[in-house]
Amino acid sequence: MPQPFILGVNYWPRRKAMYWWASFDAQEVRDEFGQIAALGLRIVRIFLLWDDFQPAPDVVPAERLRDLTTVCDIAAELGLGLDITFFTGHMSGPNWAPRWLLDERVPPLPPGRLVSGGEMVDLGYRNMLTDPVALDAARLHLRVVVGTLRDHPAVWMWNLGNEPDLFALPPDRATGRAWVQEMTGLIRSIDPVHPVTCGLHSASLFSSAPFRIDDTFAITDVAVMHSYPMYVPWIEDPLDPDYVPFTCALTTALCGKPALMEEFGGCTAPPREPSQFWEWTAYGQPRTQFMASEEDFAAYLDAVLPRLVQVGATGAMLWCYADYAPELYDRPPCAESIHERFFGLVRADGSLKPHAEVIRRFAASAPIVRPAIHTLDLDISPDEYYADPETHVRRLYDVYRQRRPSASTP
Repeated sequence: MPQPFILGVNYWPRRKAMYWWASFDAQEVRDEFGQIAALGLRIVRIFLLWDDFQPAPDVVPAERLRDLTTVCDIAAELGLGLDITFFTGHMSGPNWAPRWLLDERVPPLPPGRLVSGGEMVDLGYRNMLTDPVALDAARLHLRVVVGTLRDHPAVWMWNLGNEPDLFALPPDRATGRAWVQEMTGLIRSIDPVHPVTCGLHSASLFSSAPFRIDDTFAITDVAVMHSYPMYVPWIEDPLDPDYVPFTCALTTALCGKPALMEEFGGCTAPPREPSQFWEWTAYGQPRTQFMASEEDFAAYLDAVLPRLVQVGATGAMLWCYADYAPELYDRPPCAESIHERFFGLVRADGSLKPHAEVIRRFAASAPIVRPAIHTLDLDISPDEYYADPETHVRRLYDVYRQRRPSASTP
């Protein structure tokens, strides 16, 4: 049987963003999941904000488990599967630390970068990958959540984090690998059925400091990647349609597994406005960000999706479901990361952007996972690659683009 090419979306509610668990509304989830399902999307990635799901290291609140179970029930009713992401962690610019992890002995993050208890804090926090309290808390978190939901029909995949190196860097390669090994093993001991992944992003292709692709995905069941050309200085076109498929192909070349493009997308300019660059000050530093016109972004997505099929990717999940409502603009992450207000498949009023029709049309074509016809042969070992990843990634991108199939190639 052909394997369906997964189409999905990363989800925060448009009126709640990262504050949805603290003010949970089941009807809001039902309405928004219904809109997602109507577009033909089948997987929703949700995030368990660690501070909400573990306000103390030895407590996973029954209320949060009930709310999460309700989300699973709604998803199952609508035929949606859930990519459930633990230990969130880093999200959309700031880090969101559980209050018990804060430590005044640890140097603080730059102003505006740390949220805890729903508010900005001027403190540092201990490393979740090495701190004994955090490790015990993580084990409890997995035992409770996975143990509660392992048989639920909406569970599609367990995820060990969202770009975890942006929240905590392993002090060495062995520590990062051991953490992934232990947490993956713990999940499998409770639920041997559903796959496990870890939400790595392109930093793991550009640097040897974060979790390595070959280490991490040798342990987990599924390889994933998050990538955005508009964030990469050496990509000349912020809507380069080859970059996202390339990062999938490179992930596969490094780990030997087909990759899911778990997170990709772009921020858009207001309706009927052209593509443009915005400039502002974020977290005390000047920021310049490309904002695609809604029409240009739709054309970009229309070009990327078939290219992902060509590299043998197993699916594509957009960032993200919705632009955020204006009442969130004075709160993290929207207050400083103003481009994060406008990454949605739908606008803040719930209306669909043009690229929603691209998704609907692509979903209606019933795409399947195909053997890669645009491959990237790694001409060096992973160890050689990670000895100088910044040089090799650019060299390999040139090679990849030279081998691009013609537009007529199926």
